[in-house]
Amino acid sequence: MYNMVPGEQGNWVAQLRRGAAEACVLSLLGVQERYGFELARALTDNGLVASEGTIYPLLTRLRQQGFVETTWRESTEGPPRRYYRLTADGQIALASFADQWKLFRNAVDRILQSGQP
Repeated sequence: MYNMVPGEQGNWVAQLRRGAAEACVLSLLGVQERYGFELARALTDNGLVASEGTIYPLLTRLRQQGFVETTWRESTEGPPRRYYRLTADGQIALASFADQWKLFRNAVDRILQSGQP
């Protein structure tokens, strides 16, 4: 395996975070509409993204894929904010990810715990 140096998390952790962050955004939006900084804070606080700046390209991709839609709203604390909400296609994508994640997580856990498939 590449980049698996003892004591070093390496690139593989970044890849796991990147894949999970998208599903976590969809899940957060499944509960309620949120603006970009609010999503970024939730992901950085939970260690899913390294910096708040990485969330905006992810949100752009989700919007282009039709998984989220946006509206602009005035803010009492500064400039207008872009709010994101989950679309029907986003709900389908989230449900699909959740199903696949369970299978993936269970397989990894099984192998890590037993050393066998």
